[in-house]
Amino acid sequence: MDLKTYKKIHPVKYYKDYLEHNIRPDGREIGDLRPLAINFDSIKTADGSAIVKIGNTTVVCGIKAELAPPKPVEPDTGYLVPNIEISPLSSPKYRPGPPSEEAQVYSCSLADAILNSGCVNLKDLCITKEQLVWALYCDLVCLDHDGCIFDASVIALVAALHTLRLPPVKHNPDTDEREVDEDAERIPLKLNSIPVTTSFAVFGGRIIADPTAEEEALATSTITITICDSTLSYINKSGGDPLEQELLDKCIENAMKREKSVRGLIRKMTKNKA
Repeated sequence: MDLKTYKKIHPVKYYKDYLEHNIRPDGREIGDLRPLAINFDSIKTADGSAIVKIGNTTVVCGIKAELAPPKPVEPDTGYLVPNIEISPLSSPKYRPGPPSEEAQVYSCSLADAILNSGCVNLKDLCITKEQLVWALYCDLVCLDHDGCIFDASVIALVAALHTLRLPPVKHNPDTDEREVDEDAERIPLKLNSIPVTTSFAVFGGRIIADPTAEEEALATSTITITICDSTLSYINKSGGDPLEQELLDKCIENAMKREKSVRGLIRKMTKNKA
């Protein structure tokens, strides 16, 4: 029996054979993260954009800013509306049609991750209280799904927000006349932090960092760790048995490495634009 057939018939044993030697089928050790790359200002027709690659996983984010009335209950607060689409081209698992339940959950979690970290203060998007605010529509498309879509989406949105520039707006509260000065110098959005998410999978009693799509499918539980400016922000674990503190500390250490890398790339981009 060749290796490809063995993997198809006995996928769990196939992975366990590798893990017994502290290595994974893609050559990484169990705690290794995949290479990460960010391309800023990728979509010239968007107000802010970025493309992120984590291994083979690729997510593109484009932000369009539109003027809108605020919610009556939040008269001085703008909108941040992320929407994740998992393209059928990204994996045979997905089909054309309405957003999958998975994509909808990711979209809600993405909004929570950005807002709960304090990255964006929605009050900064207010132009005239009770009358006019900015609405940021953040469209993210997964072009290639090889695991950790949510991690790539968080980084892509944060990177795109750092490229976002809003034009000055003149607004007359009495007549509701508004004028967007497209020729004036655009104003960057004030960002207060850089949240970065890293996922881990539990398989065969071991913690696997930055799992591929195959590893995610075989995992008995997952752990998501959000680091914000070198500080632990949030931990979420689904399924499986309780995690020992020593293993959790290793996960946090790995998540810190990715956050430091992303923060360095974003600050370098920001410095070059200054």
